[in-house]
Amino acid sequence: MQANNHYDVIILGAGPAGMTAGIYAVRAGLRVLMLEKGAPGGQMVNTYEVENYTGYEKIQGPELSLKMFEHTQKMGVTYEYGDVQRVHVEGNEKVVTTDQGTYHAPALIVATGTKTRKLDVPGESELAGRGISWCAICDGAFYRGQAVAVVGGGNSALEESLYLTGLVEKVYLIHRRQGFRADEVVIEQVKKNPKIELVLDTVVERFVEEEGKLAGLVLQHLPTKETTLLRVPGAFLYVGQVPETQALQGLVELDDLGYVRAKEDCSTSIPGIFAAGDVRVKELRQIVTATSDGAIAAQNAAKYLKTIVG
Repeated sequence: MQANNHYDVIILGAGPAGMTAGIYAVRAGLRVLMLEKGAPGGQMVNTYEVENYTGYEKIQGPELSLKMFEHTQKMGVTYEYGDVQRVHVEGNEKVVTTDQGTYHAPALIVATGTKTRKLDVPGESELAGRGISWCAICDGAFYRGQAVAVVGGGNSALEESLYLTGLVEKVYLIHRRQGFRADEVVIEQVKKNPKIELVLDTVVERFVEEEGKLAGLVLQHLPTKETTLLRVPGAFLYVGQVPETQALQGLVELDDLGYVRAKEDCSTSIPGIFAAGDVRVKELRQIVTATSDGAIAAQNAAKYLKTIVG
């Protein structure tokens, strides 16, 4: 660790954006600290297979995460665990306070990504980890040979439904609309899979508990308002993401959903603070766009440091 916990640039998050930023920042000759509160890789760690990252026809998310992280370590990026509690500015210094300590740097790259959105219906919080999961890779094997529910209509919901068919007997894919917000190739794979039953125009009203575990979902069919009980021991929720920007509230400019507003050079409303990856306002949130942001943010952080040194 650098003396007095001081670096040239601090990167918040070790997803594809943060790790790429770290590699480019080290190549620019900077002393780099990368902070992460979970496993390196971000959302990639919980993705079964990646089929749209250039150079890899198909690769498992955890494997790609490990390859990226190993690259950062070979380059000399300092990596520390830390859950960021607060970020503030003192002159040119950006001060990051985590549950492990306080760190200083004149440049900061925010690459904290997003976290899974909750349904906020009765039983969800109480049954988290007791039948309700947000990670099919982590928990899918618990339901081998059984039926499970997947809630959502985007790429994550459909891709994880396909993954689960390799483990479970049946997947009920529940979506509040008729159409999916996913790549056409994935939609076609789902529709052709005999183990997946589509439950459309339907929402979850509540989760049912029996003996401390999930026993089923009470569903409402929106056009008819009819409710039914779907009895399954496991439910996987993929209903969108929310940005991890709690520590930035009142500091940099955010949009109404909490995403960081950043320019094409990844700069934010505060000089010396840059945003990269899923945490920023953008149209397409993919691994390849995150890595692009990371490279751009690092290069412009290096340029910024030259301006304040004189």
